[in-house]
Amino acid sequence: MISWFKYYSHFKLHAQTKIMSEGTGGKTVAELAALVGGRVLGDGAVLINRVAALADAGAGAIAFVEERRLLPDALGSRAACLLVPVGAREETSAAVAAIADVADGPVLIEVARPKLAFALIAELLHPPKRHAAGVHPTAVVAASAQIEADVYIGAHACIGERAQVGAGTQVHAGVIVGDDVRIGRECVLRPHVVLYDGVELGARVVLHAGCVVGADGFGYVRDEAGYHKFPQIGSVVIEDDVELGAHTCVDRGALGTTRIGRGTKLDNLVQVAHNVQIGARVVIAAQTGISGSTLIEDDAVIGGQVGFGDHARVEAGAVIGSKAGVLPGKIVRAGTVQWGVPVRPLAEYKRLNAHFGRLPQMRAELDELRRRVAELAALVETKAD
Repeated sequence: MISWFKYYSHFKLHAQTKIMSEGTGGKTVAELAALVGGRVLGDGAVLINRVAALADAGAGAIAFVEERRLLPDALGSRAACLLVPVGAREETSAAVAAIADVADGPVLIEVARPKLAFALIAELLHPPKRHAAGVHPTAVVAASAQIEADVYIGAHACIGERAQVGAGTQVHAGVIVGDDVRIGRECVLRPHVVLYDGVELGARVVLHAGCVVGADGFGYVRDEAGYHKFPQIGSVVIEDDVELGAHTCVDRGALGTTRIGRGTKLDNLVQVAHNVQIGARVVIAAQTGISGSTLIEDDAVIGGQVGFGDHARVEAGAVIGSKAGVLPGKIVRAGTVQWGVPVRPLAEYKRLNAHFGRLPQMRAELDELRRRVAELAALVETKAD
């Protein structure tokens, strides 16, 4: 560890505005194919310097095609290179295949998963921008804080007592890091992130603007006079390679720890309540609210605007569709796909949804049946008289 003021003494007034990019002048198609384990069909020496959507691709750009049926049209694009499924070219007609052989046609890279290959190439060609290391003159860094090498601390950021900031981390403008916080290597804290006291981040964690980690959980006990706050004295642990979207909030545990597992990704405006446990490689879309002590196991997928009651459990690999409602204590079984309010297996939800769509018709049919029954009843009474 080295003292923060060693950075300060070498900091230039405008260093915070200097942006560094790890980008290169581009890579050849052959180099990109080697990166993603693909096979080149065409000139492997073509230089690629950017990724692009298929409709916008031009010279120097690489795009991808996942569906084989779209390949004939894609081959006529202006992209320099296309990522295509393995065997896609052989499945096209001879006329279409000939398009790829003309001098100005796109070079092809066959890969098992074109979209994944595209993402890996994008990481190489478009690395995140980084500020030059240093501490802005307006930042406030406690004397007891430990700041490792190559850290950037932006304007008006505050680093609390005994806080630890790992090597290569970027702390942007207005970030608040509380006392005894531990931040791992190569993290990125976007503007106005707030880390309350005692929070722990692993390596390569990305927190987007306005994230709040470690605020008190929503816990109260009521008596005749009103509400009394239940202790919120736990902490939050966010493991390696987690990314949280803008204005997402993760509350500290009441008496234990709120935890987000390695590689998990949360969208904007997600609320994670106290003592929630989220496993590894989970993805959760925007505006989802997760009540206290809920457990979400590894590899689950949660859609947007899902509401969780407390102590719910989502087993490994389960998928929950958007706007679903998970009742308190509900268990969503491993590997299932579930939807609706209350949440239920997708096939059942679809059947019920089909019935809901027919309710007006069913109401009309029921009214007609009632009318006929009334007529029959009247006829029976008339004959009885």
